Amino acid sequence: MPHTGSITRITGVRTIGVPVRDQDKALEFYTTVLGFSKRLDVVTPGGTHWIEVGPASGGPSIALVQEHDLVLAGVETGIRLTTADADADHAAMLAHGVDASEVLRWPGVPPMFSFRDQDGNGLELVQQT
Repeated sequence: MPHTGSITRITGVRTIGVPVRDQDKALEFYTTVLGFSKRLDVVTPGGTHWIEVGPASGGPSIALVQEHDLVLAGVETGIRLTTADADADHAAMLAHGVDASEVLRWPGVPPMFSFRDQDGNGLELVQQT
């Protein structure tokens, strides 16, 4: 990709960090409920793990980062995930006890809803049209 005059040469987004209280419980939620695959699990020098999960279809991953004094769980992540069927996924999440809002239906905007992971981190699921 040619240099466009910016000061960096960033070419993409690889991983987005989400703070979690318990990495094992988070891994279970993201793999069992959301259906993500574990892409990476490495023990860090501090004894925690660097865990990355993501959809089997590829794209950026989500790092399940162990919370600490400066990075606490229970935040609005700003992450928008995509699905082929928002209604079906909404019903499945509710059936599994996930805290999810109603499906929003605005004119000209695809159906979407927000939900919270096991630590209260907010994400959204948007139907890909």
